[in-house]
Amino acid sequence: MTTLELKHVNYLVDGRTILKDLNLKLSSGDWVTVVGPSGTGKSTLLKIIAGLQDATDGEVVLDDTSTTTMPIGTVRQQISYATQSAQLFGETVRDNLDFPFLVRQETVNEATQRDGLVKMGLPESYLDKAVSELSGGERQRIGVLRNLLFPPKVLLLDEISTGLDSETKQAIWQAIHALHDREHNIVLSVTHDEQEIAEAQTVLTLHEGEGVLTHE
Repeated sequence: MTTLELKHVNYLVDGRTILKDLNLKLSSGDWVTVVGPSGTGKSTLLKIIAGLQDATDGEVVLDDTSTTTMPIGTVRQQISYATQSAQLFGETVRDNLDFPFLVRQETVNEATQRDGLVKMGLPESYLDKAVSELSGGERQRIGVLRNLLFPPKVLLLDEISTGLDSETKQAIWQAIHALHDREHNIVLSVTHDEQEIAEAQTVLTLHEGEGVLTHE
């Protein structure tokens, strides 16, 4: 059983409160949709959980251990953060899909990579496709797949479907939901998409620094 807890998290910028005394406790299988007006700290919240940004006060606790006491490499492996604009590197798709194996000092599993491409609605041959030849939607699929090859305990999704065509959206969300159904990981998803919000079971609404959790 995985647990993720935010304890009295505050975040201030130039004296302005972005997040105010935010408390949240989640466990395996929880999926929370994070909503709120622009500038209310949605992306900041995910970055703090991912260890990409420090809270002004408070702490993030994963499985009863404060993430600030964990090696950053461990945090990265257990908490995965995906954004709306995937940052790909190297020359080919293979370079990007090899990376999760290499950082874990694992043998690259090409069969897993090819299976992942198919689940994302892409041909297996894309493994050797040049990054420079990918469309925006294809880049996003590869970026998300890179985060899913080793299922994280916590998956953070920051507007990942914004600006994508319906086919790409469907492929990405099907892969993510299949992973969640199989692994029962914790998911926090920031979105403005009305359909995603309407289908959400649990919603965290951020407004004026405070968070309100509701169950649909």
